Amino acid sequence: MALVEGCKHRFEITVPVAEVEQETARVVESLRAKVRLPGFRPGKVPAAMIRAKFPDDVRQGVIEALIPKRVRSTIEQERLAVVGEPHVKDVRFHAGEPLQFTLELETFPEFELGDYLNTTVTYREPVVAEEDVDQRLEALRDQKAQYVNIDPRPAAEGDYAVVSLESRAGVEGKPIRQDELVLHLGDPDTLADFTRNIAGMTPDDEKDFDVAYPEDYAEERLSGKTVRFHLRLKAIRRKELPELNDEFAGELGDYKNVEELRDAVRNMLIADREARARQDSKDELVDRLVEMHDFPVPESMVERQAEASIETRLRELAAQGIDPRMIKLDWEKAKETQRERARRFVKGSLILERIAERESIETMVDELDREVQRIARQRGEPVPAVRRELEQEGHLRTLAHRIRIDKTVTFLFEKARKSAPAENT
Repeated sequence: MALVEGCKHRFEITVPVAEVEQETARVVESLRAKVRLPGFRPGKVPAAMIRAKFPDDVRQGVIEALIPKRVRSTIEQERLAVVGEPHVKDVRFHAGEPLQFTLELETFPEFELGDYLNTTVTYREPVVAEEDVDQRLEALRDQKAQYVNIDPRPAAEGDYAVVSLESRAGVEGKPIRQDELVLHLGDPDTLADFTRNIAGMTPDDEKDFDVAYPEDYAEERLSGKTVRFHLRLKAIRRKELPELNDEFAGELGDYKNVEELRDAVRNMLIADREARARQDSKDELVDRLVEMHDFPVPESMVERQAEASIETRLRELAAQGIDPRMIKLDWEKAKETQRERARRFVKGSLILERIAERESIETMVDELDREVQRIARQRGEPVPAVRRELEQEGHLRTLAHRIRIDKTVTFLFEKARKSAPAENT
């Protein structure tokens, strides 16, 4: 009889003495063919002597043969869809007695799908005003701007200051070092401490000063920190924007005039906003599916997802130049903070997987090929090499699963009823 709690199953298993003795005899015979004892020809050592001289080997051989066999038979008899690896604990076995042990495992949850084809999600049709197009064109002009050095004078707000700087204190991990950084003095994106300290400096002046970073600063290792910098002002520049004319349009692509460029920008903005609106609706749809279904999820899957989230964050920190080994991370506490999000993610994945099965949604070979090609282009590596690597690391199957789930979410989005968001949102 199993003890079931959520997705966890616990079995107290007993292997009868008769079966244990039968396996013991087999193990002894196997050892007889291998051991060499003085006075006996190979394979002729009495079984009783084998048992007496090699009790630990006999015991281990019996355990290694019978436990996996009983684990497999229990799973088959109970018809369990096991998640991860079963765990065996509390093995009790002495000569002449039954073999007893505890088997613990988790299974995929059994649940009935709700009315997943009858959901309503909010969806906002993308709208692009002419002002939006104007702003994007100004951003394109800004990207093509030329920064021209001006004659040396004291720096002032509105100037573009070309500086070299190096952190002297207040930064964990790799120091900040920039040989040529351009700061727009007085701009909201430039910290006020930089503007205040650089204003009044002339090219070739050097200065040490502190910069206080706000708590919500994007780079985590600097948020809430006060960093001391050594800075040298190298030059002062002004920004010159190109004119918005047909020549400028031609430089950006195969556009005959500004109107063609405006049309392309408008279409790009519509596509971008539509993609974001669809993704927001898809996220809402998955949330609704999770709320609609009430069932336990395997803790081992939640654990793996929480760990994966933390590892992703650590990789992001490493990319910022922060050595994760220098961070005093309470691994258990970090996992606990991710657990509820991980639980919802796992639950949503299980629901979508079940829907994909019911709707016969599969990943096609050409879809997987296109994704491998995209990854290869992103890495700048040959497609065959990337495919081999993905196969060897087991990531190709994960990639196919992700494509299948994405297709399922898209299928559900297309079937869902769309409602406009409330005006105050």
